[in-house]
Parts: sequence; structure tokens; C-alpha cells
Amino acid sequence: MSDPAILPDEAHPQGEFRARHALLKRLADVVSLPASRINAFERAVVGDLLVEMLSLATTEDRKRVAQRLAPLSELPNALARMLLRDDPEIAGLLIENCASLSDADLAACARDTGREHRLLLADRRGISEVVTETIMSFGESDVIEAVLRNRTARLGQSAIEGVVSLSRHNVMLCEHLLRRPELRPSAAYVMFWWCGPGDRRTILQRFAVSREVMQEVSEDIFAIAADEGWQDPVSRKALQFIERRQRNRAAIERSPYGGLEQAIAAAAEIGLNREVAAEISYLSGVKPLTGAKILGDAGGEPLAILCKATGLTKGDLAALWRSMKRPEVTAKGEVSPAWERVQVTYDMLAVDRAQTVLRYWNWSLSSALTPALLRAIRDGDDEMQNEYSPSERAAMLALADNFGR
Repeated sequence: MSDPAILPDEAHPQGEFRARHALLKRLADVVSLPASRINAFERAVVGDLLVEMLSLATTEDRKRVAQRLAPLSELPNALARMLLRDDPEIAGLLIENCASLSDADLAACARDTGREHRLLLADRRGISEVVTETIMSFGESDVIEAVLRNRTARLGQSAIEGVVSLSRHNVMLCEHLLRRPELRPSAAYVMFWWCGPGDRRTILQRFAVSREVMQEVSEDIFAIAADEGWQDPVSRKALQFIERRQRNRAAIERSPYGGLEQAIAAAAEIGLNREVAAEISYLSGVKPLTGAKILGDAGGEPLAILCKATGLTKGDLAALWRSMKRPEVTAKGEVSPAWERVQVTYDMLAVDRAQTVLRYWNWSLSSALTPALLRAIRDGDDEMQNEYSPSERAAMLALADNFGR
């Protein structure tokens, strides 16, 4: 029986199932009607019928329906769920163009589908923190990079911290992370240890912040703490981070070398051994573990930060460089690229900003190292760290390689 209402352009491409094709189009049109023509319950019932039909329809039919429904401001939930889990070319029509999809719809799509769907979701405009965290939770590097490149995507701090952790083994993520406005100094300082030279420079330029405001508001509190005999460990630790003086006066008085410059001169003469390295650390106002991390860094930039923060000259920096048997020139007689980079790092930083970086490292690499955290680092147990402590997280990441992970 022929239906004169079915126009030629509504016919199935293969000339089959003209009724199915026409009905799918009409039902999609009904779902698209404004609220003044159809209420929410009616729309839901039509959507349920479409779901039943589409489950048996061809890919081309499903694609046509998805194209018709993508611009809608209200889409039946069952229909949205089905189409979002369809082939990427069909789901992508909604992911890219349907503004009415909720965070719950998008997060469920990320969880219930595969990598191709997550790549499409990563490029969607304006995805929220809930969605980006779900997308990135699978640890797929290309998906994570796509999210980081999406300038309209919003990232929560837990997602940022997760990517910082991944970047330790995938340094290509560092470049994208450093462009994110959500990245904070606590994460950038710990990333410094495994970043390349260019990214290290970016970190210092962007995140080596001054403590001038903190020093101004707490200036009178130093006298109060001194009157109390520095007995409060909470205020003492914070004031040690804020104060302008970097060198450890008590260590200087006890030192057999008489001062930091003399210890470095001795290291340049006899070579840098464990005892001298520990003494240099104490005199610099940092713990030996922090000093060992700085002195053992392959790139050398942390050495420049240590020297600038403690008021050492470039001559002292050169002496310390030589004590470590690091080359100043290449076989061709040119300045070693590493040594040149270290000198540039020294020149680019103000003392106060270098101190901020150095003190954060010392805070995170030593103060946070409880016995339980040390066991966690050795055992590779990320669950044992305090998820709310930036210093513990930094220590877990920065020192992992030093404990054989």
C-alpha cells in the first residue's frame, strides 16, 4: 500500500524500508518540537520509541537522527545515552554539537565507551572539571594531551595533580601542563625535577614568586615568636619559609669551615664528597636530603637556584660546579651548554624568588618525610600519602627515583 505523504527524498537510499526511514524522520521531528507543542512526558515516550527503532536501524539511519537531534536544547535521556554510546562518528555528532548534554551524560559516555569517544569528548567546548577528570582518569596520553590543549576545558586540582604524577614518566605532558591556568606553584616546583631545560625555564619565569607580601604582613610576628622562644612548631615552620635570611647561622657557628664560601672552596680543592655536601646543605639552610637532590641533579639548574638564594657569587657557583667535576667547556673549546644554562638560570632569578623555590623544595623534600611516607616511597604505595598535603605529594613524586622506584 503506497503512502502519498512519503516524498521521494525521504526514500531509503537502497530503496528498502521506506516506511522505517520516514517514521524515524517524523519521530525525530516530534522530539524536536518546542515545549509549547509537546510536554516532557510526551517527548520522553517518543524518545523511548526512537530508541527501540534505532537499536535495529542502520548506521546511516542512526546518523541522520543524530544530526537532526544534535541542535536540540532538550533531548530525551534514553535517546542521548544510546546515541552517545554509538559508533564514534555518530556519537561525535552529539558530543561536538549538542549543548544540552549534561555533565552526567558526558562523564557516563567517557566511562562506558572507549578511547575514540574520549578523544572526541576531550575536544568538546567548555567541558567541566567533573568531565575532564573522568576523561583523564584512564591515563591515555593522547586523550590527556587533547584535554590539556583544549583552552575552553576546565580542570580541577585533583586532575592536575594526577597529570603531574603521570608527567614523571611522560615528560611530553609537561609542556601542555605549563600552559594551563589551573597549574599552581606546588605542582610546578615538583615537576621541575623531571622537566627539560625549556620547561624548567618556564617554571622559573612563571612560578618563582616573591614572598614580599608575606614578609610585610608578618614582620612584627617574628618578634612575638622570638619572645615565645620559638616554641610553637606551627608558626616556626611557616616563619622559616617567609623570613628573608636563607643561611643557617647556627650551622655557620658550628662549621669547621667557618662559612658557606669556605666550604665550597674546600669542595673545589678536594672534590665534593658526602661530608662536604652535607655541610654545604646545613650552611645553606636546607636539609642534607634536599642538598643531595640539588647537587645530584643532572641538569644543574637547581645548583644555580641554591647559589642565588644563599647570596653566593657566580665565582662560588663556578667553584661548586668544578667540585662536582662538571665540564665548563666542550671538546671544541666552546662553553658547555649545561654550564651556560646554569649561569643563565643564576642571572635570571632575583634572590627572593630563588629562595621561594629553594624553601619549597626543602619543605616538601624533608619536612614532609614521615616514616610512613618514606615506606610508601620505597614500596611505591601512592595510596599511603596524605592526599591533602602538597608537601607530601611533592616528596612522593620528587624522591621516588631516589628510592629505587
